[in-house]
Amino acid sequence: MKNNYDSIADYYDVLSRMVFFRAQVKAQIQQLAAIPANSTILIAGGGTGWILEEIAKVHSSGLKITYVEISSKMLGRSKKREVKGNTVEYVHAAMEDFKPSGFYDVLITAFFFDNFSADNVGLIFKQLNALLKPGGIWLFADFYYTEKSGKRWQLLLLKSMYLFFSKISSVEAKTLINTEHFFEEQSYAIVKINFYYGSFIKAVIYQKSGRIIPVL
Repeated sequence: MKNNYDSIADYYDVLSRMVFFRAQVKAQIQQLAAIPANSTILIAGGGTGWILEEIAKVHSSGLKITYVEISSKMLGRSKKREVKGNTVEYVHAAMEDFKPSGFYDVLITAFFFDNFSADNVGLIFKQLNALLKPGGIWLFADFYYTEKSGKRWQLLLLKSMYLFFSKISSVEAKTLINTEHFFEEQSYAIVKINFYYGSFIKAVIYQKSGRIIPVL
């Protein structure tokens, strides 16, 4: 099964911190203050679920979270997390197979789009964009590299990562696809942008056009 991290679920977080220290964690945690109280949230490809405990530190109750994860082992670890008074619906599915029952105030995609090939990135974006309410916010974090601004060590690290995860997790992507133009084409506003790990990681808070929800 493509993009499935079952085989490394038990040590994925350790591996992440060994390579990136806490840069991936910081990139996501520092966005959470933008989540409005009593929101409905969709987390696509949530991984081991540590983000649920961090969200609960910001909002200890009132959130309704849908947590979609293709890896059964990752999902199992997520279900053990302390979510306090928030409600979490755990969905074992690939995002492209997810059948939603409504729309969301907040989308969270952290190191998610880097899994998909150029043929599928646009389809995934279109699917997620359709699920976000007008004025809703999208917490986006991922690796960042362009031929114009990127550094050689970033390119080498990317190639190493894709080689490793293609063998271990059958990741379908062979290279990192830039997603900025998808948000621009849908007139998303950038609320906040931060870079981490030598600008190799980018975290952006986007807001969808339409009715505006106060953010930050």
